[in-house]
Amino acid sequence: MGKAYLSLGSNLDAERHLRSAVAALRARFAGVAVSKAYLFPAVGFDGPDFLNAAAVVDSDLDPFALNDWLHALEDAHGRDRSGPRFGDRTLDIDIVFYDDRVLEGPGNLRIPRLELKHAFVLMPLAEIAPDFVDPASGRRLAELWAASPERSVRARTVFDLAEPLADAGI
Repeated sequence: MGKAYLSLGSNLDAERHLRSAVAALRARFAGVAVSKAYLFPAVGFDGPDFLNAAAVVDSDLDPFALNDWLHALEDAHGRDRSGPRFGDRTLDIDIVFYDDRVLEGPGNLRIPRLELKHAFVLMPLAEIAPDFVDPASGRRLAELWAASPERSVRARTVFDLAEPLADAGI
């Protein structure tokens, strides 16, 4: 059906949850590309740093069904939605782009995601899809990252999600 560009994040047992989420994406979808995992400061609240990454998947689900599938994956990882909108997360996966579609709703589904302006979303996506054109701005992700005011945000590569651990046990 389409190509989905995803943002992944966690700040609670983050490496385990991100590796497990990538394994689930690979088991469910074809053509999965994954960025490195980067450590970024929490945005919108005081809390532990997040591990953030990006993935691109060839999806046979429409954006709404994909969003539901991703929410179920988050729930399977113990995602608690009862707290404030900005808070600690075991797993957070958002659809940033779905092909060149622009849509909104239901719930918090909005494509493209407004969080694209943040380094924790834009940097990993630009790593794996630099030539993808944002339908809202008409600019390539590499251009958006080069012009981003958040290029100076402290981020550190933690590990490469494209290389599975031999003894991950997940």
